[in-house]
Amino acid sequence: MKSKYVILASAFLISVSSFAQKDQIKAAEKALKNGNAAEAVTILNQAESALSNASDAEKAQYFAVKGKALSDLASKKIDATKNLAAAAKAYQEVITVEKVAGKSKYTVEAQTAITDVKNQLINKAIEEGTNKNYKAAADLLHSAYELDKTDVEKLYYAATYAVNGQDYDTALAYYEELKRLNYSGEGTGYYAKNIVSDQEEFFGITVAAKTDRDTKVRLKLYSNPRDEKVPSRKGEIYQKIALILVQKDRTDDAKKALTEARKENPDDMSLTLAEANLYLKLNDFVTYKKLISEVLEKNPNDPDLYYNMGVIASKTDAVGAETYYKKAIDLKPDYVNAYLNLSILKLEGEKKLIDEMNKLGTSEKDNKKYEILKKQRQEVFISALPYLEKANELAPKNEDVANTLLNVYGALEMVDKKKALKAKMGK
Repeated sequence: MKSKYVILASAFLISVSSFAQKDQIKAAEKALKNGNAAEAVTILNQAESALSNASDAEKAQYFAVKGKALSDLASKKIDATKNLAAAAKAYQEVITVEKVAGKSKYTVEAQTAITDVKNQLINKAIEEGTNKNYKAAADLLHSAYELDKTDVEKLYYAATYAVNGQDYDTALAYYEELKRLNYSGEGTGYYAKNIVSDQEEFFGITVAAKTDRDTKVRLKLYSNPRDEKVPSRKGEIYQKIALILVQKDRTDDAKKALTEARKENPDDMSLTLAEANLYLKLNDFVTYKKLISEVLEKNPNDPDLYYNMGVIASKTDAVGAETYYKKAIDLKPDYVNAYLNLSILKLEGEKKLIDEMNKLGTSEKDNKKYEILKKQRQEVFISALPYLEKANELAPKNEDVANTLLNVYGALEMVDKKKALKAKMGK
């Protein structure tokens, strides 16, 4: 008889706990309604310890209110990064709990909220990235990916931000997941010009991105829609994995990773280029040249291939890089980046000349040397000029190209051309 009383007492305690939790959720809802999201979160955190005894309906309500409160704090820029990620998890819990229970009272609301939170996470990540807070940007984008694992592009950019923040362990984990998912990123990029800012914006490469872009164009919020082919990112991903492994003194693993990637994707020349770049960094020029020859043999008329080889060669072989860039231009006469990189290649010689000029004194011998170096510097500018002018002609809105060209005109004392370009730029 005594044991029965104990069982009844235990049941009563659970019942009291459940009622207390209901009151706490209601109190949190009231605080949130009155604009005090912080108080709502505090109340809910106090109730969390008893959550295991709650019914599925109470759990769903708990997480729904918590998601709203955390989202509200984030919208007020209160620890936005942390609260956005926590809000996302709360809304996911709502969906999980109701799915198991076979209910859907809060699910639709949670799904809508998740879409909104995802957009906030992405916008906040862009803001953090612009401010060079790369770790925060990587964490935010990874949270966005966790919310919607069909949007693998967000994981790719999270990995990129992690590299920029020199968080190589995190970057490697993200790239390994991209590799496991067989992500290529290949597709079509969707762009349009923002009516307010008059700046072109990138919407993404997914079907949803196209729908979003087309809808905003139809609503006259954006104009000048355009599509652009996005090449495979597999080569870059495997290359980043290899470079991180090399940095960790795991050179053999790096070689193995790229060899395996090429076996799985024998027609993806970006992987062969990535492997060539690895051997170039390891100063294995024999293997490097062998791989480059293999690439050329399979794609003798691909301007992008020659351009990429120019980028790789520019690190150690300026003459070879110039040959590759010129070949890319032969195959594609309007290749802006090839012209730009050729000009950069030429201008790189200026720094060495400036350093030498700054070391000279005022003796007659030094003055003669100075004049020789000055003439050589002029020749550097002259050699870069036609490539810069062509790049400016092909991309007149590229401010970096225009400003570099202005500096070259100034150095060559080409006053009329400098004035004309300034007027064109609106300066």
